[in-house]
Parts: sequence; C-alpha cells; structure tokens
Amino acid sequence: MQPVVSISDLSKTYADGHQALKNLSLDIERGEILALLGPNGAGKTTLISIICGLVNASSGTVIVDGFDNVIDFRMTRSMIGLVPQELTLGAFDKVINTLAFSRGLFGKKPDPVYLEQLLRDLSLWDKRNNEILSLSGGMKRRVLIGKALAHEPDILFLDEPTAGVDVELRKDMWALVKKLRESGVTIILTTHYIEEAEEIADRVGVISNGELLLIDNKQDIMHQLGKKQMTIELEETISVIPESLSVWALDLSDDGRCMTYTYDPLNPHTTITPLLDSLRGAGLLLKDINTTQTSLEEIFVNLVRK
Repeated sequence: MQPVVSISDLSKTYADGHQALKNLSLDIERGEILALLGPNGAGKTTLISIICGLVNASSGTVIVDGFDNVIDFRMTRSMIGLVPQELTLGAFDKVINTLAFSRGLFGKKPDPVYLEQLLRDLSLWDKRNNEILSLSGGMKRRVLIGKALAHEPDILFLDEPTAGVDVELRKDMWALVKKLRESGVTIILTTHYIEEAEEIADRVGVISNGELLLIDNKQDIMHQLGKKQMTIELEETISVIPESLSVWALDLSDDGRCMTYTYDPLNPHTTITPLLDSLRGAGLLLKDINTTQTSLEEIFVNLVRK
C-alpha cells in the first residue's frame, strides 16, 4: 500500500546556519498513529511545519497521498489538519464561529451537524457561543483541535497536544484520537509524555539533532533495544559466582547478596526454570526474586544520549 505521506532526504537549514533537519526520510502509513519523540530542538516541529507547507525545506521532497506538497500545495494542505503547540486563536471570536470559519477556509460547505458532533466529542458544545477569551487554557486547546478537524482532514498532526493540559482533557483527547483512527484518519503526534506514545501509538520514531534515529512498532523496539532483568536475592552472601553458573553470565552485586540475570523475554530459547535448577544445584538458597523490564522511556533516553 502506498504511504499516505512519503518524505525523502528532507533537510532544513535556517538563515542563522542552524541545520534543523538532516536528510531525513520517512514513510507514514495510511490509518496509523505515529508518535515522534525527541528532545527540545530535535527538529520535530520543523518537520511537521514543512509537511504542512508552513516552512520551506532546503532540499528534499514531501509527497502527500501522491501529491507534491510544494507543487500541489492547495491539494495537500486540504488533506491535513494541524494542532500547533501555540494557542493561536482570536480572543473575541466565538467557539462555533472559529470552527465554521476554519471549515470555510478549506472550501467546505457548512455542516452544522458535523460541527455539533465535533464540539460534543471535545466537550465544548455547552461553550459553543462563548468567546475564546473566556475559556481556560485546556478549553482553548480543545478549540484548536476542533479547528484542525473542522474541514474533515485525512491526516492530523498533533504537535505536543497535551502540553500543560489536565488529565481529563488528555483522556478525552486520546479517546477522540482512537475514534478518528477507527474512521481512517492518519495521526502523527509529537509528545514529551513517552507513556502516552507507548499507550496509543502503532509506531514510534525517535528524532535527535535533526536525524531520525529509529522508527518501528513498539513491540519490535522493545525486542531489539529493551531487556529484562531478574534480580536474585540470596539468603547468604557469596564472594564469587560458582563456576557451574558461568553459562548464565550472572552479575554479582558488590555486597555479594544479589545476582542479576539479563535476558530477552521474547526469545523462545530463554527460560528461567533451568537457571533456578542450576542455582539449587550450586547449593544457593534464594531469599527473593524480582524482575524488571526496560521501558520505552529508558530506550529513548539511551538513544538520545548516544
């Protein structure tokens, strides 16, 4: 299946000489939720801005559903909805008018029924006649989402959508995102809340210093870069690990009371029972066993540091 967005060798160097993107290539699949992770200044917002036609690339191409986003700007922009980080709204505009105006900008016919349902999904229907000025920061963020969806785009970009918003809005937003994905909308989000990416995204990409370090589905990332550790606490301290246990590559703690075994839980050849049998065979008495799994956040931090 043809990617809904195809990015090839995209680079961006600003007038001050800062290179925000470096030959970045990426295919975004139709109907997926893709989370882009990266530290501040990694190039995430620049990438989104170029795809949406708000910033010109220094080199490279962006193809949206078969159309070049420079040559066929109007066509590609009409397919895209963007929720920016900044709260860019008219202070004295009414909520319903903001959404209706945004829909009209893209040449869409008025559809009060669609806008009503959209506002209800965003818990904004009772605020539809309020001026933006009177809304809380979280409510303004909801209006931005509604504005981005007013023209019924096929692709939705969410740039740090939950930054500074309350837990209730986050839950509402992710429920809406899942509903949109079920209707066929492709969703690309940037976030600092890595647990959200782990919860909702189909694939995760990591950007640092303008380069795409990795992109894959969550399970494969955890399999390739994650690890599981079993910590074995002993009843009595030991000074060295018995020779009979050398095959397991155990690490002994400084105090001699714990041993750590690192393994791949997805490897069908990795089993714990033979290790426990070997420990008993070596005459070691176990006090406690604890296991830990590498999180997506730990993998992300390690990648960015490297």
